[in-house]
Amino acid sequence: MKPHLSTSRSHAAIDIGTVAELIAEVQGTDGDIPWCAGEKADPWDHVEAAMGLSIGGYSNAAERAYRWLEQTQLEDGSWYSTYRHGKPDNRTRESNMAAYVAVGVFHHFLIHRNAEFLRSMWPTVRKAIDFAVGLQGDGGEIYWAVSPEGKIDPMALLTGCSSIFMSLKCALAIADILEHDRLSWKQALRRLEQAIQTRPHLFNMTKSRYSMDWFYPVLSGAVTGMRAQERINQYWKKFVVEEQGVRCVSDRPWITIAETCEFCLTLSAMGNRTLAEIIFSWICDKKYEDGAYWCGFTCPDMTIWPEDKLTWTHGVLLLAADGLYHLTPGDRLFNHQFWNDLRQRCNF
Repeated sequence: MKPHLSTSRSHAAIDIGTVAELIAEVQGTDGDIPWCAGEKADPWDHVEAAMGLSIGGYSNAAERAYRWLEQTQLEDGSWYSTYRHGKPDNRTRESNMAAYVAVGVFHHFLIHRNAEFLRSMWPTVRKAIDFAVGLQGDGGEIYWAVSPEGKIDPMALLTGCSSIFMSLKCALAIADILEHDRLSWKQALRRLEQAIQTRPHLFNMTKSRYSMDWFYPVLSGAVTGMRAQERINQYWKKFVVEEQGVRCVSDRPWITIAETCEFCLTLSAMGNRTLAEIIFSWICDKKYEDGAYWCGFTCPDMTIWPEDKLTWTHGVLLLAADGLYHLTPGDRLFNHQFWNDLRQRCNF
């Protein structure tokens, strides 16, 4: 059943320049982008923030962010889970965090069409994807991490695997542009797609209370068409609070700006822009006087929590605005039709 939504609230404009500047101001001199000033950085959220820089016109800053990844990549193609002040903090190596560099690099290329940048980042992308694919299990799932002691944790996360699915698509698109054949990646993509679509038992079900487990398979394009719509409809009431946004966790009264923006991207990717715009309008005014957006808030008492001004929240806010309002050529990054056409043309 299609969810009923009130359209009483009008769209509030996003100040793209201010939001991008807030990310740029936090970026370190070496290129890393921590969560906020003085806080930790992790490779996945670093890329999310870098994509926001690309959308906001900070091309050089975005490229410095990718150079930081190039310079800190480990021999096996991974990165540590977190860094603090440029030094390793948590030495776990996560598959989805490694693979996500491909999404950022391809997004930057879509906007700027800089083939030299793409060629120079290829070794980094190749090693990162090889690391992630090397953790693929027999059922097509990809194990989430290697411990600091070097042991593979044989657990698969649906959100993480969906993110890797998106990363694999972007990596294969890059490979096609640069005329590199990666048959093993194509095979890994198809096996992972089948696992996400048909083998839910392979994934850690304790995470199903998180909204990302609900919509990430659709956002990534692993689930599309009618099955995508059915999935969105099935858990709508579990996660969506009308006039407010999307819960981070189903059993907590906490709306997050990042999850709400990602869900808007999901709806837009499916082709339902009208619905995405309505939900996006719910969170456009959730910001401080300096233009920084809240991380989240409790509902219905509207307590802002936490009070940190997070770079990755601003990054995904800009991605959602771009996906909805076509601010840059990177607006199609998650669009299902775009990927359907590209996969047919490139045979992956």
